[in-house]
Amino acid sequence: MSDKVPVTVLTGYLGAGKTTLLNRILSEPHGRKYAVIVNEFGEIGIDNDLVVGADEEVFEMNNGCVCCTVRGDLVRIIDGLMRRKGKFDAIIVETTGLADPAPVAQTFFMDDNVGRKAKLDAVVTVADAKWLNERLKDAPEAKNQIAFADVILLNKTDLVAPDELSEVEARIRGINPYAKLHRTERCKVALPEVLGRNAFDLDRILEIEPEFLGDGDHHHHEHDDAHEQDHDHHHHHGGGLKHYHDEEIQSVSLKTERPLDPDKFFPWVQQLVQTEGLNILRCKGILSLKGDDARFVFQGVHMILDGDHQRPWQQGEKRESRIVFIGRNLPMDRIREGFAACAA
Repeated sequence: MSDKVPVTVLTGYLGAGKTTLLNRILSEPHGRKYAVIVNEFGEIGIDNDLVVGADEEVFEMNNGCVCCTVRGDLVRIIDGLMRRKGKFDAIIVETTGLADPAPVAQTFFMDDNVGRKAKLDAVVTVADAKWLNERLKDAPEAKNQIAFADVILLNKTDLVAPDELSEVEARIRGINPYAKLHRTERCKVALPEVLGRNAFDLDRILEIEPEFLGDGDHHHHEHDDAHEQDHDHHHHHGGGLKHYHDEEIQSVSLKTERPLDPDKFFPWVQQLVQTEGLNILRCKGILSLKGDDARFVFQGVHMILDGDHQRPWQQGEKRESRIVFIGRNLPMDRIREGFAACAA
């Protein structure tokens, strides 16, 4: 798995600050080389002072990054980039502000040629603290971008009052309790928090959401104050954080300590995404399979699943399987029953 180039999909509604983040990646002397794929080079306002030379669609940046425009087909661009193998450490794909990130993320699963050489590292969503609440009312894409994210930058926090900020954060958590959330101004965030997240690895989720191991029953609605303190939020408006439950988008998390039977699990999950795929925005999991000494990790976007053995289970490590689905109108009970039936 490790020789695949990690790909970060960067999304966010118009004006949320994606370009600011891109310019930071392309100008900071971070010593890593990124290939950045953007929609329209001129229009997104990448600072021309950063550009060293350009051959048609690929621009060299003065910190060793390369930048290309998707006027053509994403697969063709990635193919071209792959021929420059060794010239960059990772790829960043910026989607248009109105887009649902799904088709871009799916490219990395669907196209065999791409899938062999690249892997989806994380979906990063930049959200505008000031306008997000409005957008969530009128723009389904804004909601999808939040639900899809592995990492969320709640940007422009300097423009809103603290209680407003807590409110927006609670709305985000109502849609996606699992993403790592950073409050930022002008997208100031340490780049390792955004790039190279390996969000495929649920251990990352556990670092930030220990309750991910909860029983999957709306565990994210039961924060106590001590837990809030750990998150450095210190919300104290009337006894803790307000909880929103987004009626439209739910998440379900499943866990079992019994090893799974691969002959039951894989057909079950495949069948589930075939029938419910349009409603499943993201799914990801770590599996402990019967008779298998390695952890199996998988993630999916709508109907497409991708998975691989990751590393051996370590001595003393608790061998359990954990999965999360985020989507619309999910048949929660059917999913729980189906999963329970996959035990070896």
